[in-house]
Amino acid sequence: MKLQTSVPFSKAQNLIDYTSTIFLMGSCFSENIGDKFSYFKFQSTQNPFGILFHPLAIEKLITRALNDKKYDASDIFEFQERWLTFDAHSSMARNSGENLIDTLNNALLKTKTQLEKASHVIITLGTAWVYRHLTRDIIVANCHKVPQKEFEKKLLGIHEIVASLHRMIQLVRSITKNAECIFTISPVRHLKDGFVENQLSKAHLIAAIHQLQNENTNYFPSYEIMMDELRDYRFYDSDMVHPNGLAIDYIWEKFMSTWISEEVYSIMNEVQSIQKGVSHRAFNPNSEAHKTFEKSLRVKIEYLQKKYPSIKFDT
Repeated sequence: MKLQTSVPFSKAQNLIDYTSTIFLMGSCFSENIGDKFSYFKFQSTQNPFGILFHPLAIEKLITRALNDKKYDASDIFEFQERWLTFDAHSSMARNSGENLIDTLNNALLKTKTQLEKASHVIITLGTAWVYRHLTRDIIVANCHKVPQKEFEKKLLGIHEIVASLHRMIQLVRSITKNAECIFTISPVRHLKDGFVENQLSKAHLIAAIHQLQNENTNYFPSYEIMMDELRDYRFYDSDMVHPNGLAIDYIWEKFMSTWISEEVYSIMNEVQSIQKGVSHRAFNPNSEAHKTFEKSLRVKIEYLQKKYPSIKFDT
């Protein structure tokens, strides 16, 4: 008796290994996957501007980075004693305008540099709902808790999303022709928009991505795995909105089996063993047993780094 449905998978082409360079942008689920790449010491960069929820925000920053359009005082504002920009997440906030401008321009440079050498670009879309700032007449990436009366809410149409994704792909391919573009929909539920509205939003994103078949892009079904294979609240965090650690691990294993070369699984196991050793806290740091453990750990790290110089550990 089979008591669970399974999303079918086939092994992708141009698989990820330790020579690959991965660039991730998008919703908080891109952070979850990006953290996995970071943990296993792949060459990866995630969200230089913080979490971005909708396609227009991602497109805008990629466009700005690749066109070398730097930030200046006209792009930022002060609110509740913090300096912010409507283009990026609140995590980018700084205590002075000059500091924020420097931070944003460094993020632009990092984005361009990483895209130039990316072998895999992973874009995670969270919502099709956007907010337009009425005074500035711009679609914002984040409202930063500015009073709602200053914004107009809008649901992006499927054709608008398709056009944005098309421009995004063209931009990426203009700087790195052979990069694999992988799209996925965040399984995070945007229930503040409403239950029906959240499903409508996800439907628009899914429909738009599936109209990109002629763009030589890839789709990884994070959302579908959560909805069909993990359809139980025990796989959600306490807020009942975000996938919990178990769900993230499960989806990561599916991604790994699809996109990561089996030839590097043994290396990933070595990295994981070292990571556990690095995070280990000894009861008696001065004991001979612990000194022997540390020496063995250093030998493992040195051996792995000789084979893969890009792998670095915080010890």
